[in-house]
Amino acid sequence: MKINWYPGHMAKTKRLMQEDIRQIDLVCELLDARIPWASRNPDLSALAGQKKRIIVLNRADQADPRQTEEWKKYFKSKGFPVIALDSQNGGGYGEFLPLVRQVMAQQIARNEEKGLKGKSIRIMACGIPNVGKSSFINRILGRRSAVAQDRPGVTRQKQWFALKGGVELMDTPGMLWPKIEDEETGLMLAFTGTINDEILELEELACHLIDTLRQQAPGALEKRYKVENTEDKPSYDVLEELARARGFLQAGGYCNTERMARVLLDEFRSGKLGRITLQSPPEDTPEDAHA
Repeated sequence: MKINWYPGHMAKTKRLMQEDIRQIDLVCELLDARIPWASRNPDLSALAGQKKRIIVLNRADQADPRQTEEWKKYFKSKGFPVIALDSQNGGGYGEFLPLVRQVMAQQIARNEEKGLKGKSIRIMACGIPNVGKSSFINRILGRRSAVAQDRPGVTRQKQWFALKGGVELMDTPGMLWPKIEDEETGLMLAFTGTINDEILELEELACHLIDTLRQQAPGALEKRYKVENTEDKPSYDVLEELARARGFLQAGGYCNTERMARVLLDEFRSGKLGRITLQSPPEDTPEDAHA
């Protein structure tokens, strides 16, 4: 299932980021804690250049906590400061500004030596569509300022926000890369709602999700939908079984698999199937190798 989605505003976003990066001190890269590897934009390293960068594992409340800890260890081993955030309950947000000051300590000291005490630290928040940047900013601010919705492509222009302690944060539109070569990466992005559902075959996507869940989260389907022994059945047969379990039947007793596909995707994305991480840290893979 080949997946690519690159609306015109994303190309514009990339051009604007190339221009804005010159006035930025620190890049904050938001990743989806459920798919940390697939949610890394391979173009970001080139855009960020030599700028300091921190990684935020967002939506950690929907990810397997043990896997999240493994991902934190992995990114730290690659030299990235990293924190995990509970986007639902606000856990971990108190670590963000202290981490920023820690990473930028040398620059802050140089500013003070030059008589520029209190000069703002300017941060660019980057991430793929629907990774939760606007919700992240609203949590950091403690108020609703950035537009946030659970669908890709909502933020269409940059926005500046003033944080405590002389920190300024730029929210940028979500950005993918022009061509997603790796099929697994495309599926992971589609599972989590990064790709617009309108361009996808949802029943086929749901079957791929069923296969992935049976491998990465055994028992999750059985627990949520009260079905039994899905392991050895073809994925479409399982989708039909889930539809019957939910009572999604049409005239003549046929299963409404399209409706079930939408429900399965929605319930995975909202965390109703449990705290599930779909990717484990690579053992020794070059950065951005999924491009």
